[in-house]
Amino acid sequence: MGRHGLKTPPHHGTWAEFLDVWRAADEIDVFESAWNWDHFYPLAPPYDGPNLEGWTMLAALAQATDRIRIGSMVNGMHHRHPAVTANMITTLDHISGGRFEFGIGAGWNEMESGAYGLELGSLEARSDRLEEGLEVIVSLLTNTETTHDGTYFQLTGALCEPKCVQRPHAPIIVGGKGRKRTLRTAARFADGWDMAFPETPDEWRELDDVLQAHCADVGRDQSEITRSVHLPFDPDTEPARLAERAETFFAAGVDLVVWSNRGPLDPGRLPPLADAVTAASG
Repeated sequence: MGRHGLKTPPHHGTWAEFLDVWRAADEIDVFESAWNWDHFYPLAPPYDGPNLEGWTMLAALAQATDRIRIGSMVNGMHHRHPAVTANMITTLDHISGGRFEFGIGAGWNEMESGAYGLELGSLEARSDRLEEGLEVIVSLLTNTETTHDGTYFQLTGALCEPKCVQRPHAPIIVGGKGRKRTLRTAARFADGWDMAFPETPDEWRELDDVLQAHCADVGRDQSEITRSVHLPFDPDTEPARLAERAETFFAAGVDLVVWSNRGPLDPGRLPPLADAVTAASG
């Protein structure tokens, strides 16, 4: 049976609505994980509407749930210094009792980055920063001290304590479609790779072949990396149709489907989807 998660983009809703949906998902075993995102502006119009900050939401949602794994899919490396991020990872892993997963990407949203004065840079710079930042984060999460003299980050005898509840650290999920750099970074560092909204299983399979080639190049066992995709959880589509589509991706080799909520934040929408995906799995 394929695995399923739920994503509630934290825009155009109230805290109470998000809380109700996550609490409902926590009670439905078929949903193994729940996710939000690391953006500061909505990603759907109106772009000046409400958007809650993802990391602080997760700290509260960790206390409001008991079973479900939690994370942000995905964080922008340019939003925070990686040493700050590493401390946030360990803190959330302790708050959640070892249920946290760290999603990370190179960043892309020029609108919010420009408005806030967050340097995004060229595609090459974003890829370089992602790879170097993950080197720093992994070192801080695993080593007693970290000294790093890089292009973007400099650390001297840096500490990050306590370490994560999970060992060797909370899982790292790299999100993105970049063939040359992002997938290579995933091969080096990721416990999971996520592709957002592939049109077809063939599109996903093509990129998965690229990931496997990078794994071979860097000496990584590709089977150690969990594969996930985002699919839209559209209220206008029958749950049975959604479940059928998910099965085509599982057949292609995807491990986890993350259902990204579109439409109303209604906990009543979750049981029909859970029933449909359970029935589809046979």
